[in-house]
Amino acid sequence: MPQRELQILSPDGQTRIVPLDCERISLGRSSITELCYPDDSGLSRQHLAFEKQGDDWLIRDLGSKNGTLLNGVRISSPQVLTPGDRVTAGHLILVFDSATLRAARPVVFFDDAGESGHSTSSTVISGLEAVIQDAAKPEAGSAHVSALIRAGNELAGERPLPELFRFILGLAMEGVQAERGVLMTLEDDQLVIRANKGEGFRISSAVRDRVIQGASILVRDTSLDDAFKERRSIVEQHIRTLMAVPLQTQNKIIGLIYVDSPGLVREFSRDDLGLLTVMANVAANRIEHARFAEMEQARQLMARELEQAAEIQRSFLPAVAPSVPGLDLAGHNAACRTVGGDYYDFFAYPSGRVAMVLGDVSGKGMPASLLMMGLQARVQNLLDEPASLAHAMTRINRITSANCPSNRFISFFMCVLDAATGALTYANAGHNPPIIVRTDGSYELLEGGEMALGILPSIEYQQYGAKMNKGDVFAVYSDGVTEAATPDDQEFEIGNLAKTLAAHSSESAQTMIEEVNKALTAWTGGAPPADDITLIVARLLP
Repeated sequence: MPQRELQILSPDGQTRIVPLDCERISLGRSSITELCYPDDSGLSRQHLAFEKQGDDWLIRDLGSKNGTLLNGVRISSPQVLTPGDRVTAGHLILVFDSATLRAARPVVFFDDAGESGHSTSSTVISGLEAVIQDAAKPEAGSAHVSALIRAGNELAGERPLPELFRFILGLAMEGVQAERGVLMTLEDDQLVIRANKGEGFRISSAVRDRVIQGASILVRDTSLDDAFKERRSIVEQHIRTLMAVPLQTQNKIIGLIYVDSPGLVREFSRDDLGLLTVMANVAANRIEHARFAEMEQARQLMARELEQAAEIQRSFLPAVAPSVPGLDLAGHNAACRTVGGDYYDFFAYPSGRVAMVLGDVSGKGMPASLLMMGLQARVQNLLDEPASLAHAMTRINRITSANCPSNRFISFFMCVLDAATGALTYANAGHNPPIIVRTDGSYELLEGGEMALGILPSIEYQQYGAKMNKGDVFAVYSDGVTEAATPDDQEFEIGNLAKTLAAHSSESAQTMIEEVNKALTAWTGGAPPADDITLIVARLLP
């Protein structure tokens, strides 16, 4: 029984070959799965499993949220797989098939001492144009012309890639009346079998290399060719005639087709070589089209899901700032990608005080977004007018450290402002120091703080204090604001932020945020932001 494998196609077009060499292989976002894809938002933590049962392999959905599709149909119970079955999970496409070059190895390349194609029994045609010219000559057989027309018509339909590979090989073998054949594609500079009829192929490495360089090769009779007649493997298999041609698009070679015949019932001809080469060219373009279609389908699916995630994320942020007597308050967030890792929020208390928080998850995109939403849930549970911000920050850090990946951390600032007295208490976990812009245009940094969240669970955080006066402006910001850069890499920095706020300190908090955004756009020359931009502005009314 040949070993089975999975061919995994990612949205970026990369192909991964995974031998099924154990009794069970699971897939999901969790690190405990054998096939871990933590950044695929469409997967559950433990999404599905491939399980061996006797000589068969089963696909089992593990209660995933978005489900598992087998050949386009959602499964609710374990299903037996057959070669070529297509599994869709999240943004991945997995093809169950017989083992390829790295597993059962139905193809072996052998080194030759001589250069194949130099004897009287071999024909080498370099370049697709020369082959097409041969195929177009009047003496080309009508059967070959019919085969080309059929290939063009049949390959115009839409087929999934595994089926397309097998169909192409079948058309090619039928067109030249070959008895055995194999189709291989180049993946990371390695030839990977996509379809084969027959086993135990022994292919000259010289033939392989010349085909990959663009030549079409015909050996009419191996018994007359110096590179083959002494080869024991060729003699034992009774291989008498063979051809190998490139799978060539307009821009590149993506693989090859090899065919042979163990007997000499019919010797391959130069016309057969021309037919096979042209069919391979048509097939190569069809394969690339199918690949791009699958990649585009996966990209569109990811784009739709990211937009849905962004909509959900936006709903977690405050739609408007709370109304607090004596205080003008506003907040703003703009993700540099569809989803972001910045978070801000307000918590108004019956006492007239208001809490303001702002966090920045390291990294960008979906992983940062998921961590941000987890942080938001923890903060909401712990900021019910806390008696001690230091205690609240310490608890948030302990919970975050238990759930944060080792390569991530979160800078986080929280404060409580009493609008009646101007008293400001705060705790800072590795975040940029906020600023107070005074009515005379000067500004102060709120220094003091400890390490970012998620690094060490044992840290004890401290609480600090400051005093605002009537007319002062308080601002908390993410580093996407101060690190916004000019085309020659000069950062906006805290001085420009303070200057912009001071110039509009008599206006509303929302207007000040808008003016900061205008200043950032002018500073960067209108370039797309390189990081999420988040800003809270609070003005103590005169």
